[in-house]
Amino acid sequence: MYMNILITVGVMAGISGVLAVLLVIAERFLADYGDVKVSINDGEKELEIKGGQTLLASLNSEKIFLPSACGGRGTCAYCKCKVTDGAGQLLPTEEPLLTKEEIKQNMRLACQVKVKQDMVIEIPEELFNIKEFRSRVTFIKDLTHDIKLVRFELIEPNEINFKAGQYIQLWTKPYGDVKESVSRAYSMASPNREHNFVELMIRLVPEGMCTSWVHQHMLEGDPVKLVGPMGEFQLHEGDGEMIFVAGGSGMAPIAALLEEMVDKHIDRKAVYFFGAVTSKDLFYMDEMKAFEKKLPNFRFVPALSAPLPEDNWHGETGLITQPLINHIQERDNSQVQAYMCGSPGMIFACSKVLNSHGISSDRIFYDPFA
Repeated sequence: MYMNILITVGVMAGISGVLAVLLVIAERFLADYGDVKVSINDGEKELEIKGGQTLLASLNSEKIFLPSACGGRGTCAYCKCKVTDGAGQLLPTEEPLLTKEEIKQNMRLACQVKVKQDMVIEIPEELFNIKEFRSRVTFIKDLTHDIKLVRFELIEPNEINFKAGQYIQLWTKPYGDVKESVSRAYSMASPNREHNFVELMIRLVPEGMCTSWVHQHMLEGDPVKLVGPMGEFQLHEGDGEMIFVAGGSGMAPIAALLEEMVDKHIDRKAVYFFGAVTSKDLFYMDEMKAFEKKLPNFRFVPALSAPLPEDNWHGETGLITQPLINHIQERDNSQVQAYMCGSPGMIFACSKVLNSHGISSDRIFYDPFA
């Protein structure tokens, strides 16, 4: 009996091994799609590329960069584009991120669609302005125990034009057991009046490939590839109050937006709720006090969700939703605009609070980094 079990296990293992080899052979020989033509915007641009990669990666290789806040993992849906021919059937990984109307319009996620045959696609003209930058790390500063401020001097091209609130993609280099380069999106913290460098606030995510590289391997002087600018997160016209909400490294785009308000002398009423756990997670406190002096109608409200006795904290406490509720309840919020940057959980919770107090979704702005 025992011997029969061993034989069965051995046979199954052998079959699995053979199947694995066949899959490798199939990938090597049967999945060779050869050269594929991609026609963009009614033939405005014609590409001839080697088939087999995703549409997102294929376009990247030709220096055409679609937004991808999640680094091509199929969670942000920023790389949507119209594919009128050659995309194949809609994939289960795409369907949840596309509306019924988008599906009717042949919109697809470029990070999920494989280039296997000639394709015809349409992308917005402004995406041709997204560039690849060679840069050099010139400054690394610890903002907190797990957030670094990194400055990248731009080398080629040596200037960037962007809107405050936009993000840029940072490409890693292989390190340790990570053999391939990966990209992740980070909002730019530097003022958009600066054109020769970019500053990012990067929080360490446990086992995060990109953040681990930044926190444990990156050194001043290192060459780094950046791609951007991207994103639609920016200040919008209006006369009503602006509410900013962020936590952790979500400080980055909010700081850039406040810099723009100073530069453009925007004197609208504004309040910024910043969520942290304990006092060691607070930073940019002096910078926020400076903004309060430069912007008379601006107020900064930090809140600690779990202050320690030694913090001797006398400010707002609890989740960031509580001071937000205290601020917007029992008042007219019909002209209020909200700008948020943080975790998906925070964005969802705050959006729910804002909606329930008369702030419609079309007046709530954020980038869905996930």
